[in-house]
Amino acid sequence: MHILQPKHTKLKPDEVRLILTKYNISLAQLPKIKSSDPSVPEGSAVGDILKIERKDGEAVHLYYRVVA
Repeated sequence: MHILQPKHTKLKPDEVRLILTKYNISLAQLPKIKSSDPSVPEGSAVGDILKIERKDGEAVHLYYRVVA
């Protein structure tokens, strides 16, 4: 992982359920990230959800992607 690369974390099943109910969406509605992307953590499989944390000054912005 490069110092400028945002942190990518694989979510646990209970965290996935919370995110999907919080935003009232399904897995198919999440943006996709290819499994061959270098930023995808090792051990991630197709269908896993990743949380991406980007820092902007003191603020942290969260993004979610499903591995495709």
